[in-house]
Amino acid sequence: MRALLRELRWYLHQVSGEARWEAYLAGCAEHGHRPLSRREFERRRADARAGAAGARCC
Repeated sequence: MRALLRELRWYLHQVSGEARWEAYLAGCAEHGHRPLSRREFERRRADARAGAAGARCC
């Protein structure tokens, strides 16, 4: 049962975007950059996805 809960927690962490946010913060810290706000980070992620080839049907 604990393994199932641990995997569910991992899955939700991945799907929610928390893992990407944490990786971004770690990268900023490693390179000495000032990180964006969470809101700006998510906005730029959304814009990048929308601008990607094949993101839209029309």
